Amino acid sequence: MGSSQNDGTMEGWLYLIRSNRFGLQFSRKRYFVLDGHHLKSFKSVPSSTNEHPIRSAIIDSCIRVTDNGRESINRKVFFLFTLYNSSNHSDHLKLGASRPEEAARWIQSFKEASLKGAPELGDNAVACSKRRWQSFRLTGSTSRSSSNSIDWTLCSSTHSDPITSDVVAPSPWTIFGCHNGLRLFKEAKDRDSHGKKRDDHPAIMAVGVVDGSSEAIFQTLMSLGPSRSQWDFCFYKGHVVEHLDGHADIIHKQLLGDWLPWGMKPRDLLLRRYWRREDGGTYVILYHSVFHKKCPSQKGYVRACLKSGGYVISPVNKGKQSVVKHMLAIDWKFWKSYLRSSSAHSITIKMLGRVAALRELFRARVGNSSSSDYSFGEFTRNIGFNQSEGEGDNNADIQTRTRNENTSDNVAGEVDHMQSEHTSLVSLNDADDEFFDVPEPSDCEELDNEWMADCSHKKSQDIRHPKLSTAASFVKRLHELAVQKRGYVDLQEMVKDESISCCYGSTLPQDRTCTLLCSWTEADPSTFLIRGKNYLEDRLKVKAKGTLMQMVAADWLRSDKREDDLGGRPGSIVQKCAAQGGPEFFFIVNIQVPGSTTYNLALYYMMNTPLEDAPLLQSFVQGDDAYRNSRFKLIPYISKGSWIVKQSVGKKACLIGQALEINYFQGKNYLELGVDIGSSTVARGVVSLVLGYLNNLVIEMAFLVQGNTPEELPEYLLGTCRLNHLDASKSVLLKP
Repeated sequence: MGSSQNDGTMEGWLYLIRSNRFGLQFSRKRYFVLDGHHLKSFKSVPSSTNEHPIRSAIIDSCIRVTDNGRESINRKVFFLFTLYNSSNHSDHLKLGASRPEEAARWIQSFKEASLKGAPELGDNAVACSKRRWQSFRLTGSTSRSSSNSIDWTLCSSTHSDPITSDVVAPSPWTIFGCHNGLRLFKEAKDRDSHGKKRDDHPAIMAVGVVDGSSEAIFQTLMSLGPSRSQWDFCFYKGHVVEHLDGHADIIHKQLLGDWLPWGMKPRDLLLRRYWRREDGGTYVILYHSVFHKKCPSQKGYVRACLKSGGYVISPVNKGKQSVVKHMLAIDWKFWKSYLRSSSAHSITIKMLGRVAALRELFRARVGNSSSSDYSFGEFTRNIGFNQSEGEGDNNADIQTRTRNENTSDNVAGEVDHMQSEHTSLVSLNDADDEFFDVPEPSDCEELDNEWMADCSHKKSQDIRHPKLSTAASFVKRLHELAVQKRGYVDLQEMVKDESISCCYGSTLPQDRTCTLLCSWTEADPSTFLIRGKNYLEDRLKVKAKGTLMQMVAADWLRSDKREDDLGGRPGSIVQKCAAQGGPEFFFIVNIQVPGSTTYNLALYYMMNTPLEDAPLLQSFVQGDDAYRNSRFKLIPYISKGSWIVKQSVGKKACLIGQALEINYFQGKNYLELGVDIGSSTVARGVVSLVLGYLNNLVIEMAFLVQGNTPEELPEYLLGTCRLNHLDASKSVLLKP
């Protein structure tokens, strides 16, 4: 949106997203300036640095930011993100950008400002988690001392590491040909839990280089409108059936029949589409087939089944070009079995040729500066909204703004709405001090925000809630979508109702041979890459040589509510050791998946040596929540499973506390981390996909505390785990 970033300052136009008393969202255009920890809002571009803002805020270590994805508000598409107080989620600020890259830059800037802490906190950093969020009220002066500012994250890097994977693993892809400038790969068939090779529809991938930015290519691929026919020779028409959230929807595509073999009926696809943007500017779009009551089988079409597929668009050459990977594993539903192996393979390869057509489309656009705008406009229209209403704002947002631009016209119509749709923030006494509206509680819990071509204005959803009921409704809606794939079923369909007494730390068996289904063992530490001794200078990562702690137990539980503080419960392995007075210290990672049934995967790690022997871990255990959130890191790896799951999870280290809510529980001999998967829309989308394929997966993970200073390097792993074909039906139901 024409924003700029330099010398620690980020500024540009954003949209303030508010809700009226009926729960309907509307936007107001404002010029924001983030200077260090200070966030300022103006109605127009400030003429000088001394101009007073209409509102200002302090971004401190309590402030978190979450990516809400894309959403339409009054027929205009925004890429949304929310600033909120980690201790009081009712204090939040929802903002929108016209472009995904703009939203990503602002999110990155807010994360960096939050990680550095606020200058006014000083040594009392812990207090921020207990106070109400004061940031979005008018500030009289910004000249505060920074001598006591939090410095434990000054070296913390929120930028992407130069490598794209933190896992050492062989590639499952083997090249088998090259056609029309595209390299063609086939995926090695994984064996299932019984040692048999899986289905007869192997995954095939085409890789090519396209002369365009990853953002422009992403918008082109997301389009379902008429412009798609300029490159997609398979496509006839399509539409969005249902909008699930900012990162997922259900779409229906009808394919042409003239590119198929003679006599073959046209095919159509009903797909669940998921997308995300990664830190380095890579876009991931994933698809798999679903059933949906609103879109039954179409007359004259045979519904094919896409087992897994999608695109990965990675920028190269300073963003001027992109490597596009297009993968398909599809069952074309032939009625004669002898046609399957030969014809299905050739048809899939022909469909992958769309990458070459996409390459030629962008090659023809070279020199046309409005090419990306056209793509975005089409992207907006294909979901059923009139682009003309916001066309003027879009064009203005793309241009680089100078200080002397006249922007009064952009906000003239917005002031009229302010008086009639004005509510107050609970923590603010002065109405003039208001920075944003807080929806009524009943509006916040409304989840049915349909994003379809035939829909009109409906109540919007607030996807950032601490309440489990919201995530439960989300999972319940996904329960209606049964994927046309063996093994993809809802967890609630597989569980048993019997409850048994639970001895915490013993509900998931250990199997070092990795042959027992639904079991755990420790993963090989050398599989994972960690920061080396000279990482701050050379940015090189090295193989881990071992772990600080030993994994001693695991729990696989289900309940009707979130289960916290397992380590502090009587009869647990932690309390048994505490009763004996031993030197053991436990580190527990409790991964919580909320829904109509909440699942808990608890991993227990133990060390016999004093904490003082591991200074970085000691700092983590004794630090406040803000410090812990800035340091706790997970490296995920799907060693066996479908491509779509491997791609959705990735192999890159992630600061969990910056992406998800973590509740910390500490006792005399343990620290437990309750990781709430339901606290992030992106995480919910990934986990809902993983759960469907759960019994076909081998999941490996490594946990560590990030080292940011030379004294804290090299890093070391706290522990690893390998989960072998988890089965929801074997989870233990806890008694109320």
